[in-house]
Amino acid sequence: MTPETATSAESMILARGLRKSFGPFEAVKGIDVEVRRGEAFGFLGPNGAGKSSTMRMVAAVSPVTGGTLRILGRDPATEGPAIRARLGVCPQEDTLDSELNVRDNLVIYGRYFGTARREAEQRADELLDFVQLTDKAGARVENLSGGMKRRLTIARSLVNRPDLLLLDEPTTGLDPQARHVLWDRLFRLKQAGVTLVLTTHYMDEAEQLCDRLVVMDKGLIVAEGSPLDLIRRHSTREVAELRFGLAEEGTGHDVLAEKVADLGDRVEALPDRLLVYSADGEEVVAKVHERGLRPVATLVRRSTLEDVFLRLTGRTLVD
Repeated sequence: MTPETATSAESMILARGLRKSFGPFEAVKGIDVEVRRGEAFGFLGPNGAGKSSTMRMVAAVSPVTGGTLRILGRDPATEGPAIRARLGVCPQEDTLDSELNVRDNLVIYGRYFGTARREAEQRADELLDFVQLTDKAGARVENLSGGMKRRLTIARSLVNRPDLLLLDEPTTGLDPQARHVLWDRLFRLKQAGVTLVLTTHYMDEAEQLCDRLVVMDKGLIVAEGSPLDLIRRHSTREVAELRFGLAEEGTGHDVLAEKVADLGDRVEALPDRLLVYSADGEEVVAKVHERGLRPVATLVRRSTLEDVFLRLTGRTLVD
């Protein structure tokens, strides 16, 4: 069965057994991915998981080592220019022209796609309004904040009215307020029917933006589904975080884990805290105190995608 017959016309990306090697190092080790029209799809994982290598193949700028890949129904090996003309790409690092002002960054980029100047100027004004940078149109790029630069980079990726928008770590390095502004713009794009594919190592970002995602680790997909489904399948409703004064206890969190192992479905011992997974985190904390244990800090929270990742890979997303 060919990729074209294996999927519906609504598929924007279809990968089967996709591999990417750099010499003897295999960055992507045979993954299957399908992204449907109009959804927000995420690749979640730590640095080195293979996310960016996958995105470069999807962007038709890095050749496939093995397996099959179709983007917008086309083969990137033979139809790369046609694919790239219909993609928007927001790279991890900003590649804006610091010698130009904000508006000209969009106008000149639009001209690369053969757009008439008047149309490119009109599109630039529309996009500046969309990313809330109209009042910065005449400003030099070098004078923008980090959040403004990321919004301008996204605006530039939309100049050609792409069918598919690829975002590699879109909010890395931004403060919380700037991240939320950017999330709002991306949500609006999705509501307008743009298909989004993003990589991130922020679990809250994946939960906020993605309809579906895959969790990658060491070049492989270790789980796939909606954020809520992944949490339900691989974690408990709540987590009790317990931090102990190790000097007073005279032992490490890994040894203390044995004393609370029966209080939850599972216990993870991290260097700085214990995580006890349970349906009722407050009950866990109460029973810990009943046993004479005295954590210096406690926190009861709901499970997140980071807990899923820890369960599946034995390490946190920021390792």
